[in-house]
Amino acid sequence: MLIYMVRHGQTDWNAESRLQGQKDIPLNKTGRRQATGNGVALSKILGNGAADFDFVSSPLGRTRETMERLRQAMGLDPSTYRTDERLKEVSFGDWEGYTLPELKQLVPGRIAERRIAKWDFIPPGTDAESYEILSWRVGAWLKSVTRPTVCVSHGGVIRALFKLLGEMNADEAAAAAIPQDRLLKIAGGSIGWL
Repeated sequence: MLIYMVRHGQTDWNAESRLQGQKDIPLNKTGRRQATGNGVALSKILGNGAADFDFVSSPLGRTRETMERLRQAMGLDPSTYRTDERLKEVSFGDWEGYTLPELKQLVPGRIAERRIAKWDFIPPGTDAESYEILSWRVGAWLKSVTRPTVCVSHGGVIRALFKLLGEMNADEAAAAAIPQDRLLKIAGGSIGWL
């Protein structure tokens, strides 16, 4: 298995530390620069071998724009990739759009619950998910990978991969910082940032 994972570039909500989840927030200027930079880096790594890779993205706008900028920087047709619903970010339900300090003011007890068991915590809202629930769909996607792949997705998806691949336990994965300007290489039994 060979996968290059890329987190989407920065959005204004990322810059403001807002829980973004599945809200479709566009890249900002920094995010567009990060996406292009990741494409340049990946182009140097893959060289002429890029045609051997499957390119797949979360269907959310920020990941699609990241993929298109990445492919353009690699000299590839920006529109030639596919999307997969299983790669969407974890849903924060009714909490999407809030910062943690804002939520601490509104619902301090729930924030304390989340701090104790972040991996399994489900925010309020009918579509809300825990990282554990997210890992079920990410695991199904991972099992479907049959060729070298470049994947643009989200911080939560990468956290789920860290846990699924045995790189981190649930608490470590839930708290892991996921950069937006680096590539994550998954090859055989190893995983690491480039």
